[in-house]
Amino acid sequence: MNAPLLRAMTASEVDRLVGWAMDEGWNPGLDDANTFYAVDPDGFIAVELDGEMVGGGAIVRHDSDFGFMGLFIIHPDHRGKGLGRMLWYARRDRLASRLASSAAIGLDGVEAMCGFYVRGGFRAATRHIRFQLARLAPAPDAAFHPVPVGLVPWEQLAEFDRTCFPSPRNAYLREWIAQPSSCSFASIEDGTLRGYAISRRCRVGWKVGPLFAEDRAVATGLLRRCWEAAGSEPIFLDVPEGNRESLAMAEEFGMEPIFHCTRMYRGPSPKLQLERVFGITTLELG
Repeated sequence: MNAPLLRAMTASEVDRLVGWAMDEGWNPGLDDANTFYAVDPDGFIAVELDGEMVGGGAIVRHDSDFGFMGLFIIHPDHRGKGLGRMLWYARRDRLASRLASSAAIGLDGVEAMCGFYVRGGFRAATRHIRFQLARLAPAPDAAFHPVPVGLVPWEQLAEFDRTCFPSPRNAYLREWIAQPSSCSFASIEDGTLRGYAISRRCRVGWKVGPLFAEDRAVATGLLRRCWEAAGSEPIFLDVPEGNRESLAMAEEFGMEPIFHCTRMYRGPSPKLQLERVFGITTLELG
């Protein structure tokens, strides 16, 4: 057996990695592979063994001050060989080399891996809890009339988004809005953006994210529209535990917690208006 090789991933290999994520029960979006790769084609590393890709992960650079590690998978046939540790540290270091020396790196870790990530220089910030809608949502507000996100002026959307994400993320946001299998809603009042939501079709149901809003009333209206668009299919929302209003909204909707992970950072903690974050965008790219 030859020594493992670390190298950049191709678009088709990112698609394969997303397929592995499905096998792991992560329920990725139908357009995730193409969207993720388009955000940062240099943001994916594979570990190859004897000419075969056996693992991979994302090291996406959102801007010079923030990057994100996600979609970290070693194929089950090749676990227990030390490949995961090698790949993880290589990803961390390569991402750091793509960023400013003072930059932050984020990831979402399952509980079993948090100790490993702490030893790798990360610290916990908040938990993200995945909820599934289990019953009919609250009745809609007849006065709430959202518009498609595409109708919001870009500068206004990017400015609002920046209050809820650790860095400007123009490439990510443009690609996310343009996903074919998605729908979007924005709340505008007197010309001011008060919140927006994007829901994407997944292997099972729909995932809502981001869901950013000025307050719970706006978030509730946006989530209700996402539920209506999903029809009879389930919807999922990844809620930051630090936003108590978001947790209360999930309870109001009768949503059931089905999974949780921990958002962790290496470097300075980003300054976010967490009270506006009712649902994060993804666990894979932040």
